[in-house]
Amino acid sequence: MKRGLFITIEGPDGSGKSTQSKLLVRYLCRKGWDVVHTREPGGTLFTEFLRKILLKPESRISPLTELLLYTASRAQHTIELIKPALQDNKIVVCERYTDATTAYQGYGRKLSLKLIKQLNNIATGGLKPDITLLLDIDVEKGLSKIKKGKRDRLEKEGLSFHRRLRRGYLSIAKKEHGRVKIVNTANTIMETHKNIVKIIDKFLSKDKRVNP
Repeated sequence: MKRGLFITIEGPDGSGKSTQSKLLVRYLCRKGWDVVHTREPGGTLFTEFLRKILLKPESRISPLTELLLYTASRAQHTIELIKPALQDNKIVVCERYTDATTAYQGYGRKLSLKLIKQLNNIATGGLKPDITLLLDIDVEKGLSKIKKGKRDRLEKEGLSFHRRLRRGYLSIAKKEHGRVKIVNTANTIMETHKNIVKIIDKFLSKDKRVNP
């Protein structure tokens, strides 16, 4: 590989991002790739601390503060973990990245999309995923998979919020269809995984990446 590959997995709450990320990482490792599995918010000691604050149900955070904390977390995560891994020719599989902020804080919280784009560019230093897998799911179905007593601060938001953010994700996919691939999660876990593998294998082939 001339350079590492940056894969992000996005989607509304309950779409199966963690499950599918783990399955994809396992698949890539079996194929011989050197893979780093991470998530946002989180991924490093400092950003995992921020994750607890951001997702704790008792946290009272204004939309603007929330946006700034997410992008601050992303800046540290990108500098400390993602960019070094890519420079070492590794594949990075990340659960959520810049698209999540656009969907949640932009469409969900109705904050300025222009401001979010500027902050994302600053936080990432211009780094963009090579390919993004958008796991799509009906909002009510996704939330039903999460037990009410275990929902985090964002998962506890009302249906209108979650419907807006899903529309946001679909809007991103429409605008950036070359990068963002929609994966329907109506099938079983393993059927969804097989569809993801097909997308990734096709991308690797077209990207002319050498075998590990």
